[in-house]
Amino acid sequence: MKIKIGDRVEAIDDAISGIVTKISGHTIFIEDNDGFEFQFEADELMAESNEATLDNAVYNSDIDAVKQEKESKKRSSAAKVKPKERHIPKFEVDLHIHHLTQSTKGMTNFDMLNLQLDTARSQLEFAIRKRIPKMVFIHGVGEGVLRQELETMLGRYNNVQFYDADYKTYGLGATEVRIFQNIEP
Repeated sequence: MKIKIGDRVEAIDDAISGIVTKISGHTIFIEDNDGFEFQFEADELMAESNEATLDNAVYNSDIDAVKQEKESKKRSSAAKVKPKERHIPKFEVDLHIHHLTQSTKGMTNFDMLNLQLDTARSQLEFAIRKRIPKMVFIHGVGEGVLRQELETMLGRYNNVQFYDADYKTYGLGATEVRIFQNIEP
């Protein structure tokens, strides 16, 4: 609403009201009922309301425009995460030997198994230090030697619980580990 000289206005943040006496750019001068002059910015004032202006505002408003404005301001919904996906561990460690070293040339099966177990142990210690609640070791199916050794190593920790990982996601070749933070390793 445009404010003109002679309009009755009131301050938004103060209990001051009066009549506009002078307008200079964005600065508006008002005189209150006691004759004191005050200076305000245009956005600090509003036209004083009375019964006639309130009735006029209600009955002359475009109701369809108001409805349309309300409908257009609906919040966008956040991306929904499925309940099962919420509990899927985000920390995965792939223990396949080709992911751990460039070449297995000159390595015995014992050396490869030790490299895999050392990697698993260091990643588990990292997860415990960083307070990561769940992780998955991907070991593959094979003959089950790495799986057995991994379960033996995990069994030495008091604060760890392990079980087969989700079959749909990992198949038979993965073990999920849950780490309890309030129990000493």
